[in-house]
Amino acid sequence: MIEVTGLTKTFGSTTAVDDVTFTVRPGIVTGFLGPNGAGKTTTMRLILGLDRPTAGTALIGGRPYRELQRPLRTVGALLDAKWVHPNRSARAHLRWMAASNGLPASRVEEVLRQVGLTEVANKRAGGFSLGMSQRLGLAGALLGDPQVLLFDEPVNGLDPEGIVWIRRFMQALAAEGRTVLVSSHLLSEMAQTADHLLVIGRGRLIADTSVDAFVAQASEAVVRVRSPQLDVLRAALVERGHAVHDDDGALVVTGATAAEVGELAAARSVVLHELAGQQASLEEAFMKMTGGDVQFHGTGADSVMKGGL
Repeated sequence: MIEVTGLTKTFGSTTAVDDVTFTVRPGIVTGFLGPNGAGKTTTMRLILGLDRPTAGTALIGGRPYRELQRPLRTVGALLDAKWVHPNRSARAHLRWMAASNGLPASRVEEVLRQVGLTEVANKRAGGFSLGMSQRLGLAGALLGDPQVLLFDEPVNGLDPEGIVWIRRFMQALAAEGRTVLVSSHLLSEMAQTADHLLVIGRGRLIADTSVDAFVAQASEAVVRVRSPQLDVLRAALVERGHAVHDDDGALVVTGATAAEVGELAAARSVVLHELAGQQASLEEAFMKMTGGDVQFHGTGADSVMKGGL
């Protein structure tokens, strides 16, 4: 379990993490989301003792990282896939990590098989693609068979097959009862991977909730309805104060549930051909919840989210 309480980190006059409190529970995948400059990576670095907090605490299994005697046996992390000596082979890199934490060399071969790198284990890590580097980083995180795992953008550089593999891999780790915290800017991927979400913006925690609850919280009630008596239904809906607009021979109603629209249609003897409630996607919910907390705004679609501080 990861327990963060009142965590704050300032760099000069900039507050990167601002009084953040949350708990990451075992047995589920927890997604850590936030726009550019939100504080995700800084928070992970504070949890792992790579930076000292200005205030607050971050505990792993009830203890600060710096107090762990054999940290790889307790927590594994992938923050920077290229953090490896470029002239070392994948096997040599992992053996060095194992020796530094008193782990048997046999464990190296096990994790190489787990991540699919056995055939290239003797190749220089500096020649690896980003996707292969991600797999090597995962192997290092798993080396001590830890109960707590932190992954920062783990699908970077992976092809579609690799993305599906790592999604299932993280879910399998959580199913074993491990604590899994994963940050990503790929919201659609988190919708398929995470059970719970931590959403951060400008260093502050915006949401700590399930994926479904997050989408529901950020979504307005929207209903699509078709009828041969649209004019009658439109007038009745407007009379009730609902916002209505036409959409390809149908009405889209905002601020009403499907049940409310159906009951109103029945009361006016209006025949319905379609009545469906619509819910926002995770992307839409995210943008609605964090729109005011994006530090750097761009004008193109590709500028919406490109990482974190």
